[in-house]
Amino acid sequence: MEHILDILKERGFLAQITFEDELYELLKKPTTFYVGFDPTADSLHIGHYIPIMAMAHMQRAGHRPIALMGGGTAMIGDPSGKTDMRKMMTTETIDQNVECIKKQMSRFLDFSDGKAIIVNNGDWLRNLNFIDFMRDIGSLFSVNKMLTAECYKARMATENGLSFLEFTYMLMQSYDFLELFHRYGCRLEMGGNDQWSNMLGGADLVRRKDGEKAYACTFQLLLTHDGRKMGKTEAGALWLDPQKTTPYQFYQYWRNVDDKDVEKCLALLTFLPMDEVRRLGALRDSEINEAKKVLAYEVTKLVHGEEEAKKAADASMSLFGGGVSMANVPTLEITADELSADSRISSLLVRSGLCKSQSDARKQIEQNAVSANDQKVTDPSATVEKDDLSGEGLLLKKGKKGFCRVVLK
Repeated sequence: MEHILDILKERGFLAQITFEDELYELLKKPTTFYVGFDPTADSLHIGHYIPIMAMAHMQRAGHRPIALMGGGTAMIGDPSGKTDMRKMMTTETIDQNVECIKKQMSRFLDFSDGKAIIVNNGDWLRNLNFIDFMRDIGSLFSVNKMLTAECYKARMATENGLSFLEFTYMLMQSYDFLELFHRYGCRLEMGGNDQWSNMLGGADLVRRKDGEKAYACTFQLLLTHDGRKMGKTEAGALWLDPQKTTPYQFYQYWRNVDDKDVEKCLALLTFLPMDEVRRLGALRDSEINEAKKVLAYEVTKLVHGEEEAKKAADASMSLFGGGVSMANVPTLEITADELSADSRISSLLVRSGLCKSQSDARKQIEQNAVSANDQKVTDPSATVEKDDLSGEGLLLKKGKKGFCRVVLK
């Protein structure tokens, strides 16, 4: 059986590894590892998808994942990649976010019979005694060394600087590793490459405190071929929650990735065999569209299920491929009373999610970017009638890619 590190390397996951030769030997037998997720929102987004896929590959290779929910660390906030301090959240909000994320994780990992574990670091961090913690753990950390971490150096160079609250984040995350080693025999932390400094702190703490071997391994961030973060849309982040990003919007994002990014995305975001990934990635010109369809379908199937992936693919075909069925096109249902109260096309654009606000909708109309049933809308005050929503409804279009069908309930 192919070694899991070789699998992850071939697919493009790995960025940095501590004691690689030792870790290679360790992973020849079942090993418990963990990845942390701070619940700063009530849904995971595409930035979390790389570590989730890596966890799934690890589990398929016989290793046991721990999905660590940051119910404690989220109360401090990770300064990595941030130019200002994160907004403080209440424990109620954090706990609600944790529950939402737990449900999403179950789609990707098998939690039956202890094959994977979900734990919350709030269980041990929230009740720590400050003086005991600082004497026992803080004494093992060098401030001089901590200040060399990129996340701290970047924040110290900003106008607001780095708060002491955030400075302690590395200690909290490091302590998580020690706690998981004690509770579950966990010897490996995995995560995004922006967490390298924090992960080194955890592995070093286990070695210094208990004299035991512990390892860190980071994954590449999901970037475009020219170095930009993937997963940003006009509406914001690309969420895994269908209420925040619909399956159709999710499908269309991957359907429209740059040609140069298709092979990388197929390798990282799907379970397709690498021979097939390379075959699809080698397609050129118009043929690359077939590879994009496979990418969009496979990723949407993993995140939202096969039925939603089929609906999204059918909707895309209806809108762009000359199909005839509009049943699966993103749809806004409104009542006759709601239409009577406000029948402006600009309002329908906002309610459908095609525009962020009334001012955005008016701007799009003034720029000739909006059509209704293939007719350009030029008047920002234009309205629709009840009859316009009969049959298959009114098809609103914004730009080349934004569609929504409006029908009466």
